[in-house]
Amino acid sequence: MTQHPQKIVALVDGSAHSASVCDHAAWIASRTGAPVELVHVLGRREATDTQDHSGAITLGARTALMEQLAELDAQRARLISQRGRAILEDARAILEQDGVADIATRLRHGDIVEALAEIEADARVILIGKRGAEADGARGHLGSNLERIVRASHRPVLVAPQAFAPISRVLVAFDGGASALKAVHHIASSPLFKGLAIHLVTVGTPTPEGAKALDDARAELTAVGLQAQSAILPGQPETALAKLIDDENFDLLVMGAYGHSRIRNLIIGSTTTAMIRSCRLPVLLVR
Repeated sequence: MTQHPQKIVALVDGSAHSASVCDHAAWIASRTGAPVELVHVLGRREATDTQDHSGAITLGARTALMEQLAELDAQRARLISQRGRAILEDARAILEQDGVADIATRLRHGDIVEALAEIEADARVILIGKRGAEADGARGHLGSNLERIVRASHRPVLVAPQAFAPISRVLVAFDGGASALKAVHHIASSPLFKGLAIHLVTVGTPTPEGAKALDDARAELTAVGLQAQSAILPGQPETALAKLIDDENFDLLVMGAYGHSRIRNLIIGSTTTAMIRSCRLPVLLVR
Protein backbone atom coordinates (compact mmCIF):
# COMPACT_ATOMS: atom_id res chain seq x y z
CA MET A 1 0.00 0.00 0.00
CA THR A 2 1.28 3.48 -0.94
CA GLN A 3 2.57 5.62 1.92
CA HIS A 4 0.83 8.97 1.66
CA PRO A 5 2.61 12.21 2.53
CA GLN A 6 1.25 13.45 5.82
CA LYS A 7 -0.07 16.97 6.14
CA ILE A 8 -3.34 18.43 4.92
CA VAL A 9 -2.74 21.88 3.41
CA ALA A 10 -5.78 24.17 3.68
CA LEU A 11 -5.63 27.47 1.78
CA VAL A 12 -7.72 30.14 3.52
CA ASP A 13 -8.35 33.68 2.25
CA GLY A 14 -11.08 35.06 4.51
CA SER A 15 -13.79 34.45 1.89
CA ALA A 16 -17.19 32.89 2.59
CA HIS A 17 -15.72 29.53 1.50
CA SER A 18 -12.87 29.54 4.05
CA ALA A 19 -14.99 28.03 6.84
CA SER A 20 -15.99 25.20 4.50
CA VAL A 21 -12.32 24.61 3.60
CA CYS A 22 -11.59 24.25 7.33
CA ASP A 23 -14.53 21.89 7.91
CA HIS A 24 -13.47 19.67 5.01
CA ALA A 25 -9.87 19.69 6.28
CA ALA A 26 -11.15 18.62 9.71
CA TRP A 27 -13.14 15.76 8.12
CA ILE A 28 -10.02 14.50 6.32
CA ALA A 29 -7.95 14.86 9.51
CA SER A 30 -10.50 12.88 11.53
CA ARG A 31 -10.36 9.98 9.07
CA THR A 32 -6.62 9.95 8.37
CA GLY A 33 -5.04 11.25 11.57
CA ALA A 34 -3.05 13.74 9.49
CA PRO A 35 -2.11 17.20 10.83
CA VAL A 36 -3.51 20.33 9.18
CA GLU A 37 -1.42 23.25 7.95
CA LEU A 38 -3.41 26.43 7.39
CA VAL A 39 -1.87 28.69 4.75
CA HIS A 40 -2.75 32.29 3.90
CA VAL A 41 -0.84 33.93 1.05
CA LEU A 42 -0.52 37.71 0.78
CA GLY A 43 -0.47 38.27 -2.96
CA ARG A 44 1.79 40.70 -4.72
CA ARG A 45 -1.06 43.15 -5.26
CA GLU A 46 -1.44 43.34 -1.48
CA ALA A 47 2.25 44.08 -0.98
CA THR A 48 3.61 47.52 -0.20
CA ASP A 49 2.77 50.15 -2.81
CA THR A 50 6.05 51.38 -4.26
CA GLN A 51 4.63 53.89 -6.75
CA ASP A 52 5.94 57.47 -6.74
CA HIS A 53 2.77 59.48 -5.97
CA SER A 54 4.57 62.78 -5.65
CA GLY A 55 4.44 63.80 -9.32
CA ALA A 56 6.22 67.04 -10.04
CA ILE A 57 6.24 68.28 -6.42
CA THR A 58 9.68 69.68 -5.64
CA LEU A 59 12.06 70.51 -2.83
CA GLY A 60 10.94 70.23 0.80
CA ALA A 61 7.26 69.61 0.00
CA ARG A 62 8.18 66.60 -2.10
CA THR A 63 10.42 65.18 0.64
CA ALA A 64 7.71 65.60 3.28
CA LEU A 65 5.08 63.98 1.07
CA MET A 66 7.36 61.08 0.23
CA GLU A 67 7.97 60.47 3.92
CA GLN A 68 4.21 60.52 4.58
CA LEU A 69 3.56 58.12 1.72
CA ALA A 70 6.31 55.78 2.91
CA GLU A 71 4.74 55.74 6.38
CA LEU A 72 1.31 55.03 4.87
CA ASP A 73 2.80 52.16 2.85
CA ALA A 74 4.42 50.71 5.96
CA GLN A 75 1.18 51.06 7.93
CA ARG A 76 -0.78 49.40 5.13
CA ALA A 77 1.70 46.51 4.98
CA ARG A 78 1.37 46.02 8.76
CA LEU A 79 -2.44 46.02 8.57
CA ILE A 80 -2.45 43.50 5.70
CA SER A 81 -0.15 41.19 7.67
CA GLN A 82 -2.35 41.57 10.75
CA ARG A 83 -5.42 40.72 8.67
CA GLY A 84 -3.65 37.62 7.32
CA ARG A 85 -2.78 36.47 10.84
CA ALA A 86 -6.38 37.10 11.94
CA ILE A 87 -7.68 34.96 9.04
CA LEU A 88 -5.36 32.15 10.12
CA GLU A 89 -6.42 32.41 13.76
CA ASP A 90 -10.12 32.35 12.79
CA ALA A 91 -9.44 29.25 10.69
CA ARG A 92 -7.56 27.62 13.58
CA ALA A 93 -10.58 28.24 15.85
CA ILE A 94 -12.89 26.47 13.37
CA LEU A 95 -10.55 23.45 13.22
CA GLU A 96 -10.26 23.31 17.00
CA GLN A 97 -14.06 23.44 17.26
CA ASP A 98 -14.17 20.52 14.80
CA GLY A 99 -11.87 18.53 17.10
CA VAL A 100 -8.53 18.91 15.30
CA ALA A 101 -5.57 19.23 17.68
CA ASP A 102 -2.52 19.16 15.38
CA ILE A 103 -2.68 22.51 13.56
CA ALA A 104 0.09 24.68 12.10
CA THR A 105 -0.36 28.11 10.50
CA ARG A 106 1.74 29.73 7.80
CA LEU A 107 1.57 33.31 6.46
CA ARG A 108 3.29 33.65 3.10
CA HIS A 109 4.04 36.56 0.78
CA GLY A 110 4.08 36.44 -3.01
CA ASP A 111 2.34 34.35 -5.63
CA ILE A 112 0.08 31.57 -4.32
CA VAL A 113 1.29 29.00 -6.87
CA GLU A 114 4.95 29.70 -6.07
CA ALA A 115 4.16 29.43 -2.35
CA LEU A 116 2.35 26.15 -2.91
CA ALA A 117 5.32 24.70 -4.82
CA GLU A 118 7.44 25.12 -1.68
CA ILE A 119 4.76 23.78 0.68
CA GLU A 120 3.25 20.78 -1.12
CA ALA A 121 6.19 18.34 -1.05
CA ASP A 122 4.93 16.65 2.12
CA ALA A 123 1.22 17.33 1.59
CA ARG A 124 -1.30 14.52 1.05
CA VAL A 125 -4.00 16.91 -0.25
CA ILE A 126 -4.48 20.63 -0.95
CA LEU A 127 -7.82 22.24 -0.06
CA ILE A 128 -9.14 25.41 -1.67
CA GLY A 129 -12.55 27.10 -1.78
CA LYS A 130 -14.60 26.90 -4.94
CA ARG A 131 -14.65 30.69 -4.99
CA GLY A 132 -12.20 33.09 -3.42
CA ALA A 133 -12.67 36.43 -1.72
CA GLU A 134 -12.82 38.33 -5.02
CA ALA A 135 -15.50 36.04 -6.47
CA ASP A 136 -17.76 35.67 -3.44
CA GLY A 137 -20.56 37.62 -5.05
CA ALA A 138 -20.42 35.87 -8.43
CA ARG A 139 -22.37 32.63 -8.36
CA GLY A 140 -21.05 31.06 -11.55
CA HIS A 141 -17.52 32.32 -11.16
CA LEU A 142 -14.71 30.07 -9.99
CA GLY A 143 -11.92 31.43 -7.85
CA SER A 144 -9.20 32.99 -10.00
CA ASN A 145 -6.49 30.88 -8.35
CA LEU A 146 -8.35 27.56 -8.61
CA GLU A 147 -7.29 26.50 -12.10
CA ARG A 148 -3.75 27.80 -11.57
CA ILE A 149 -3.41 25.68 -8.42
CA VAL A 150 -4.82 22.52 -10.01
CA ARG A 151 -2.55 23.02 -13.03
CA ALA A 152 0.54 23.50 -10.88
CA SER A 153 -0.05 21.10 -7.99
CA HIS A 154 1.34 17.58 -7.96
CA ARG A 155 -1.02 16.58 -5.13
CA PRO A 156 -4.76 15.88 -5.13
CA VAL A 157 -6.77 19.10 -4.78
CA LEU A 158 -10.10 19.19 -2.96
CA VAL A 159 -12.37 22.03 -4.08
CA ALA A 160 -14.71 22.89 -1.20
CA PRO A 161 -18.24 24.22 -1.84
CA GLN A 162 -19.79 26.92 0.32
CA ALA A 163 -20.79 24.56 3.14
CA PHE A 164 -19.70 21.19 4.52
CA ALA A 165 -22.12 18.26 4.65
CA PRO A 166 -21.45 14.73 5.99
CA ILE A 167 -19.80 12.48 3.40
CA SER A 168 -20.75 8.82 2.95
CA ARG A 169 -21.41 8.34 -0.79
CA VAL A 170 -18.61 8.96 -3.29
CA LEU A 171 -19.02 9.25 -7.07
CA VAL A 172 -15.90 8.59 -9.16
CA ALA A 173 -16.06 9.90 -12.73
CA PHE A 174 -13.99 7.30 -14.56
CA ASP A 175 -12.92 7.74 -18.20
CA GLY A 176 -10.07 5.21 -18.28
CA GLY A 177 -7.43 7.92 -18.64
CA ALA A 178 -4.19 8.18 -16.69
CA SER A 179 -5.53 10.64 -14.11
CA ALA A 180 -8.70 8.58 -13.59
CA LEU A 181 -6.57 5.48 -12.95
CA LYS A 182 -4.44 7.50 -10.55
CA ALA A 183 -7.63 8.62 -8.76
CA VAL A 184 -8.61 4.96 -8.27
CA HIS A 185 -5.12 4.13 -6.92
CA HIS A 186 -5.42 7.07 -4.54
CA ILE A 187 -8.81 5.88 -3.24
CA ALA A 188 -7.52 2.32 -2.81
CA SER A 189 -4.49 3.40 -0.79
CA SER A 190 -5.99 6.13 1.40
CA PRO A 191 -7.72 5.57 4.77
CA LEU A 192 -9.97 8.51 3.87
CA PHE A 193 -12.33 6.28 1.88
CA LYS A 194 -12.62 3.38 4.30
CA GLY A 195 -16.27 2.59 5.01
CA LEU A 196 -17.60 4.93 2.31
CA ALA A 197 -19.76 3.73 -0.58
CA ILE A 198 -17.82 4.18 -3.85
CA HIS A 199 -19.62 4.36 -7.21
CA LEU A 200 -17.45 4.27 -10.35
CA VAL A 201 -19.24 5.68 -13.39
CA THR A 202 -18.21 5.92 -17.03
CA VAL A 203 -20.31 8.12 -19.33
CA GLY A 204 -20.57 7.49 -23.06
CA THR A 205 -20.94 4.67 -25.56
CA PRO A 206 -19.84 1.34 -24.04
CA THR A 207 -16.78 -0.35 -25.54
CA PRO A 208 -15.14 -3.65 -24.54
CA GLU A 209 -11.97 -1.78 -23.56
CA GLY A 210 -13.91 0.75 -21.49
CA ALA A 211 -15.94 -1.93 -19.74
CA LYS A 212 -12.78 -3.90 -18.88
CA ALA A 213 -11.02 -0.79 -17.54
CA LEU A 214 -14.06 -0.04 -15.36
CA ASP A 215 -14.21 -3.64 -14.06
CA ASP A 216 -10.49 -3.58 -13.29
CA ALA A 217 -10.89 -0.31 -11.39
CA ARG A 218 -13.76 -1.71 -9.32
CA ALA A 219 -11.75 -4.89 -8.63
CA GLU A 220 -8.83 -2.78 -7.36
CA LEU A 221 -11.12 -1.08 -4.84
CA THR A 222 -12.93 -4.23 -3.68
CA ALA A 223 -9.56 -6.01 -3.29
CA VAL A 224 -8.69 -3.62 -0.43
CA GLY A 225 -12.08 -4.05 1.24
CA LEU A 226 -13.90 -1.00 -0.11
CA GLN A 227 -17.58 -1.09 -1.08
CA ALA A 228 -17.49 -0.38 -4.81
CA GLN A 229 -20.06 -0.49 -7.61
CA SER A 230 -19.67 0.45 -11.26
CA ALA A 231 -21.91 1.53 -14.12
CA ILE A 232 -21.77 2.87 -17.67
CA LEU A 233 -24.24 5.65 -18.46
CA PRO A 234 -25.24 7.06 -21.87
CA GLY A 235 -25.01 10.74 -22.70
CA GLN A 236 -22.59 13.61 -22.20
CA PRO A 237 -20.41 13.59 -19.05
CA GLU A 238 -21.45 17.04 -17.80
CA THR A 239 -25.21 16.45 -17.92
CA ALA A 240 -25.23 12.73 -17.05
CA LEU A 241 -22.98 13.18 -14.00
CA ALA A 242 -24.88 16.24 -12.77
CA LYS A 243 -28.19 14.36 -13.01
CA LEU A 244 -26.74 11.31 -11.24
CA ILE A 245 -25.42 13.49 -8.39
CA ASP A 246 -28.86 15.06 -7.93
CA ASP A 247 -30.80 11.78 -8.26
CA GLU A 248 -28.55 9.65 -6.02
CA ASN A 249 -27.51 12.25 -3.42
CA PHE A 250 -23.76 11.79 -3.67
CA ASP A 251 -21.62 13.68 -1.16
CA LEU A 252 -18.21 13.79 -2.90
CA LEU A 253 -17.14 13.73 -6.55
CA VAL A 254 -13.69 12.35 -7.43
CA MET A 255 -12.30 12.86 -10.91
CA GLY A 256 -9.08 13.21 -12.84
CA ALA A 257 -7.96 16.75 -13.59
CA TYR A 258 -7.23 15.64 -17.15
CA GLY A 259 -9.94 14.19 -19.34
CA HIS A 260 -8.86 11.13 -21.35
CA SER A 261 -10.12 12.57 -24.64
CA ARG A 262 -9.31 16.23 -23.93
CA ILE A 263 -6.48 18.26 -25.42
CA ARG A 264 -3.63 17.87 -22.97
CA ASN A 265 -2.61 21.52 -22.82
CA LEU A 266 -6.06 22.55 -21.57
CA ILE A 267 -4.94 20.99 -18.26
CA ILE A 268 -8.40 21.04 -16.73
CA GLY A 269 -10.70 19.49 -19.33
CA SER A 270 -14.03 21.17 -19.99
CA THR A 271 -15.87 18.37 -18.15
CA THR A 272 -13.86 19.00 -15.00
CA THR A 273 -14.42 22.76 -15.09
CA ALA A 274 -18.15 22.32 -15.78
CA MET A 275 -18.53 19.87 -12.91
CA ILE A 276 -16.75 22.13 -10.43
CA ARG A 277 -18.87 25.10 -11.53
CA SER A 278 -22.21 23.29 -11.35
CA CYS A 279 -21.74 20.95 -8.37
CA ARG A 280 -22.73 21.89 -4.86
CA LEU A 281 -20.62 19.07 -3.44
CA PRO A 282 -16.87 18.88 -2.86
CA VAL A 283 -14.78 17.80 -5.84
CA LEU A 284 -11.48 15.95 -5.37
CA LEU A 285 -9.22 16.38 -8.42
CA VAL A 286 -6.36 13.93 -8.99
CA ARG A 287 -3.68 14.57 -11.61
